[in-house]
Parts: sequence; structure tokens; C-alpha cells
Amino acid sequence: MTNNIRIIPRLDIKGPNLVKGIHLEGLRVLGKPEEFARYYYENGADELVYMDVVASLYERNSLHDIITKTAREIFIPLTVGGGLRTLDDITQVLRAGADKVSLNTAAIRNPEIITQASQKFGSSTIVIAIEAIKQNDGGYLAYTDNAREHTGLDVFEWAQRVEELGAGEIMITSVDQEGTGEGFDLELTQKIANLVSIPVIAHGGAGKREDVAKIATEGNVNAVALASILHYDYIKYLIEHPKNEQEGNTEFLKSGKAFTKIQSSSLPDIKKHLLDHHINCRPISHEITHR
Repeated sequence: MTNNIRIIPRLDIKGPNLVKGIHLEGLRVLGKPEEFARYYYENGADELVYMDVVASLYERNSLHDIITKTAREIFIPLTVGGGLRTLDDITQVLRAGADKVSLNTAAIRNPEIITQASQKFGSSTIVIAIEAIKQNDGGYLAYTDNAREHTGLDVFEWAQRVEELGAGEIMITSVDQEGTGEGFDLELTQKIANLVSIPVIAHGGAGKREDVAKIATEGNVNAVALASILHYDYIKYLIEHPKNEQEGNTEFLKSGKAFTKIQSSSLPDIKKHLLDHHINCRPISHEITHR
């Protein structure tokens, strides 16, 4: 992999709140997503992902206000997903300030929307999210609605098809690993990346910066989406700086209930670790305002 690995904070959002769970379930409120987004932007994120995690239940995306607030303050690509059903839905989110959209449920229900959207907005704008769960026979099936709905689709066949339909990128989530801190599903990610020629984002399982380095070197991916490892680091920062005006669920970490398998790490720390191990990534070029 000669291109720079992109490091992408992923912010799962429910209503006005940033939330985080395990296996995409048991969501815990962490704070205001726009505050976390600003912090990550200031500390060297390459892109951001906003995912409305309950939008599919209500068949609408409710992130427009949050997107607009974020787009005023950050100047890196922003991908938005959750509840986007039609070309008009995509148009509205892009007008609000998103640079890319992430489709899952809509793409599986109506695969032609991938082609229609890529033709109208450009393939680089269309990211297909695949939520994968490993089966007892060793295969992987795709799920929708934050892994609540079974589709019966083989993950690898689906990945190849979305590329053929015109998608510009795939974000593959291992639901089994997501939020656990036990590392990425290397088998899943490697196979997806080797089957398609479009960029692949690995998501689900990072518990320490070494996990990021491993998936970057062995997963053949173009980007890594991170959540818990970064969110808990930011909350620790808030605890250490109590006069800071930004908000976060510091009571979560103070309670001692934080996930023990996750070693929180900042974006600069992760990027330094990658560069120290000769893994290409965009260095932090501007002055970091925190840390």
C-alpha cells in the first residue's frame, strides 16, 4: 500500500447526541457530535463520518442541522449516512454540507440507486456501507438497520456488485468486532479489499493503535474508521480539562465502566505510531490546539 492511509473518526448519532455501543447495540450517550467533530478536525482527522444510527427505523435522516453546524467549522471531507432512501434525500444532505453519502439499506432494497446516485453526484460521492456478520459456516452475510435486519446477501458477492453498479467506496463493518476493542476482522477486510478495485474503509474492532497499524499493513485497505478508541480519549481530555466549555459524558469514564479492552489514543498518537512503523499517512501539518 503506497497511498496514504486515511484515518477517519466515525460518529454514530442518535437524535442530537453522539452515541457508542457494542456490536452496534446498547448505545450510550457520549456528548455533542459537533464538539467531537471539531476536536478531531483540529487534531488531524483526514475525513469524518456521521451516521444516523436510528434513521432507518423512521425512514428519514435527521442530521441536517448537525451537518450544517459541522460544515461551518471543519474543512475535511464529511460523509453522512443513515435513512437516505432517494436521490432527493441525498441532494438535501449534500446541500446541508456533506461531501459524500453512505448508503446501506436503500442500496440493498434498490441496487439501482447506486448507479443513479453515482451518475448524478459522481461515484466518489457514493460510499456503500456493508454491515457484516460471520455465520456458523464461516461465510459472511450483510445486514441492514444497524445490523438489526437480516438480508441473506453474501457480503463478498454484494461488495463486487456495488462496485459494478458504480459505487466509489466501500465501508466494511465487522458487527462481531464493532465496539469490542478486540481488533479488526482481518479475514473479512482482506477478502473485500482483494475482490474490489475501489477504496475500502475498515471499521469495527480497534482497541489500540497497534490494531490500526495491523489493518493498515495487512488488510490492504485505503482507510480506517475509528470510534471508541478516539471518543474515550477525548472524554479523558475533558476530564483533565474541566474548565473546557465542550461537553462529553465524563461520568462514563469516572464511573470506571469504560471498556477495559480499549486503550484510548489520540489522532496524533495514532498517526505518529503509523509513521514510526513506516506506514504512510497524512502527517499532522497544522498546529494542534489540544494536547
